[in-house]
Amino acid sequence: MLLTNSKAAENNIKYYSEDLGTLSLMYHRFNENEYPSTNVKMDIFEKQINIIKKKKYEFENPENFDLKFNKPKSNKKILITIDDAFTSFYENAWPFLKRNKIPFILFVSTEPVGKNGYMSWDQIKEIEKESFAFIGNHSHTHEYLIDFKFNDFKNDIDTSIKIFNEKLGYNPIFFSFPFGEYSLEQINFIKKKFKYAFGQHSGVIDLNKNPYELPRFPINEKYGDLNRFNFLIDLLPLQYKNIVPEDKYIQNNNPPKLTIHFFKDQKNLKNINCFSDEGNKWDKSKIMFKEKKLTINFREKFSFRRGRVNCSLQDTEGWRWFGLQFSVKLD
Repeated sequence: MLLTNSKAAENNIKYYSEDLGTLSLMYHRFNENEYPSTNVKMDIFEKQINIIKKKKYEFENPENFDLKFNKPKSNKKILITIDDAFTSFYENAWPFLKRNKIPFILFVSTEPVGKNGYMSWDQIKEIEKESFAFIGNHSHTHEYLIDFKFNDFKNDIDTSIKIFNEKLGYNPIFFSFPFGEYSLEQINFIKKKFKYAFGQHSGVIDLNKNPYELPRFPINEKYGDLNRFNFLIDLLPLQYKNIVPEDKYIQNNNPPKLTIHFFKDQKNLKNINCFSDEGNKWDKSKIMFKEKKLTINFREKFSFRRGRVNCSLQDTEGWRWFGLQFSVKLD
């Protein structure tokens, strides 16, 4: 379905709310068993969808996501996203989603379209005609754009926009960063071209989340286990006012000093647990609290190109989750 990209979304109003949130799921391949890190088996995918239905959560139509982003959600929403437009999506998951009219966003990188293993523009157009199916921009080349010089990054995005305008007649309002990697400079450019941008860090979207750093839970053979899925699908947003540093690209400040400023209304903050993977090893983070501000002192440098932090706590409403991904410039 067409959603035109007019002006950028307004900045979030920062206040604590009883927002049950929108939990976004990220898929890639379907029934491509040779790629377990990005694949999900169709029988498992169908069971995941049934779990969502049994819990009576609502599948979020991306059009409503846009219209109601800044409003608290009184009912839990589930947003399905699929990256890369692989042929296996079209052949396996698309017939199931179409038959059940389950809404989703398909993020397309324009350069590989029509190549072996990727959908064609005719197939993308077929999907885009349905009222519950939306197309998102996933860059042109799907390279490690964080490594690009800024002008090369802009050229990549502008090329994708040009092709979308030629092929579909519009540029999508949704963008997805390849590998979930980005810098503040890149985000500021994306703001001029799109209304929303998604990363690959976990968490639940609420009205306080930055619309250009939206979280998604990756689902694959390793992280698509039904017991894990049952747990994560119930997660609630862990709301916060702001995060320092604002720029998630680590260059000369490895490791950074991370501070998260929470709302005074959030219960049980002292029971929060955070884990991080500096040194390419997951372990419990060293945290300090002062006046609703949580500071994480990392044990050592991040040694992989992406560094992650996940925090969770349980309050009277259930389990809440917050995730963050740093992009790391390695020595």
